[in-house]
Amino acid sequence: MQTRHTSQEGMNATISILAEIPEDLHETLKSYLESHPDWDQDRVFAAALSLFLLQNGNCDRRAARVYLNSLFNRSAS
Repeated sequence: MQTRHTSQEGMNATISILAEIPEDLHETLKSYLESHPDWDQDRVFAAALSLFLLQNGNCDRRAARVYLNSLFNRSAS
């Protein structure tokens, strides 16, 4: 996994992550995104990663905020 920090103006910063996933998972994700135009890959990954962290013992409010914002299609502020 590679990470790259990209700064944004204001309080929020984004981190780009290059990760390898199984081809079957990629095809399923592509299919989902094609049928759900209000979602994009970044939103899906933010929701999935924040939910994973919440379910596995990280009770950080920042992860909860990212998860809820991604579900309701709001920017994480």
